[in-house]
Formats: sequence, C-alpha cells, structure tokens
Amino acid sequence: MGETILVLGGSRSGKSDLAARLAAENPPVAFVATAIVDPHDEEMVERVRRHRLDRPDDWKTIEGSVDLEPIIRGESGRSGSILIDCVTLWLGNLMLGIDDQKLRTDDEIVALVDRALVAASESTERVVWVSNEVGSGVVPDNRAARRFADLQGTVNRRIAAASDRAILCVAGLPIDLKS
Repeated sequence: MGETILVLGGSRSGKSDLAARLAAENPPVAFVATAIVDPHDEEMVERVRRHRLDRPDDWKTIEGSVDLEPIIRGESGRSGSILIDCVTLWLGNLMLGIDDQKLRTDDEIVALVDRALVAASESTERVVWVSNEVGSGVVPDNRAARRFADLQGTVNRRIAAASDRAILCVAGLPIDLKS
C-alpha cells in the first residue's frame, strides 16, 4: 500500500511548495488540478499560470474538478505520487455545482470525499492532499460562507484521520501534526 499525506495551511503559507517536494520524492508524479478557471477572472488565470510554470515538465497533469475517486484509481500502479491541489477548490466545485451544474448536500459531498479517501488508501502511490485551513479566522457573516468553513473543517478532519501524515504550513514552515 501507498502513503497518504495531508498538507494544510493558509493562503501563501507554502503548502503547495511542500506538497510538490513530497510528491517529487516519489516519481513519477500525477498532478490533479481541481481548479475551474473563469477566463474573466484574470487574477485566478494568473495564479493557475504560475502554478503550471512551477511544475516540472515530466509531471502528468489531470484536471479533476468533481469526482476524484476514479482519477486516483486510474493512476494506481502508474504513478509514484498523486498530488491533489487543492481540496478547498474541489470542495467549492462540489458545493456550487461548478463544472457539472449539480448542487450537493453536505452528506453527498462527504460521501464523495470518503470514496476518494478509500481509493487513496487502496492505492500503491503516495497520495498528497493540499488543503486550506480556513477555520482559524473569524466566523463568516453569511450562511454560505459558514457552510463552506464548517464543511472544509469536516473534510480536513476526515482526510487527516485517513492520512499517514498531516503537516501544517505556517509562514513557509512545516509543522508535523501527525507522523
């Protein structure tokens, strides 16, 4: 069996860089990009462009915005590492029906996460999950944002429980939470 690692952190905390280093230790790498980019959102287009430039040319990129289970299963036995960046964007896709126009309940979202976690646990690869820690700030002032923060916390806890390692990045410094 492989290894599952969760890398958490806030915006620009260094989590994606750390996750990339962890994945690169066990090549070849399949990079699962969860972002759906609105071409009118110039800032997000630029973020994605920078992320693409930072990835090594020999990494395989797979776009996975909704159901990650078949992607993880499809890469099992083909890659040394599967890097999923990021859970937070994936969760937003699932909540808002971005890409497939299907609004989901929290239970439906958690079920999709759990199926992906089972696939990761059965994989021979190192599966590295990148996720934002969004619950350390103020309680959001609107219902949708509170739902998102609560669901992100639930999903992060589930991934951490299923992971062999969990690392929190703060100011570019990794803090081992579980090893």
